[in-house]
Amino acid sequence: MRYFIELAYNGKAYHGWQNQPNAISVQETLEKVLFIALQVQTPLVGAGRTDAGVHASEYFAHFDSEKIAVIDKFIYKLNSLLPDDIAVYDLVEVNDEAHARFNATGRSYEYYVVQQKDPFKFETAHYVKNELDVDKMNLAASTLLNYTDFKCFSKSKTDVHTYNCKISAAQWVKEKDVLVFKITADRFLRNMVRAIVGTLLEIGLGKIPVSRLHEILVSRDRQEAGTSVPAKALFLAKIEYPTSILNK
Repeated sequence: MRYFIELAYNGKAYHGWQNQPNAISVQETLEKVLFIALQVQTPLVGAGRTDAGVHASEYFAHFDSEKIAVIDKFIYKLNSLLPDDIAVYDLVEVNDEAHARFNATGRSYEYYVVQQKDPFKFETAHYVKNELDVDKMNLAASTLLNYTDFKCFSKSKTDVHTYNCKISAAQWVKEKDVLVFKITADRFLRNMVRAIVGTLLEIGLGKIPVSRLHEILVSRDRQEAGTSVPAKALFLAKIEYPTSILNK
């Protein structure tokens, strides 16, 4: 049977989701725990990569297994074996063709910025001291919806076949004392969100005009865009799937 596992993780201690030859990953950690719980090697297929240090407040992966009799008990066992920075929330039976990566129809990221030094947020938010023009940042963010080629925001060495993404929402929102950039697309390139945020912050700081964003996008040149912001403030917040993947 195929199961989707829903989890969340603090990425500080991990080199991203995906297994790495010489670094610890979330995938490796969870697969070790599944081996203990199921007594058989159980490969996980994740919804996609996250960069080293990036967090996920919602993440999905799938695995194949014999039928798990009591789901709640199994989730409790996994959580008791996992470190404190990874938590399993749910386990759902899906059809045998369901795929955590390829069936995802949308992904949403959130990036957290604080404008006042905060000892309780320094590990999960990016501190920007100088005043930001949020209206200009939102104007620039809205123009992203008019483009599909985002090569200028992608890592130069990547194995993708296309740099096209469909962004359906991009906006800065003030939540109490935190400024949050929220972006949703059908897919994302490696480093894309952090490069977009870095560019929008340069606009907000008055270093470049809003009109410059068009030139950056059509250049398709990563060196033209802004500096990538730190990974610690980026969260994969939501992954969407069609209900047709469920095992009814």
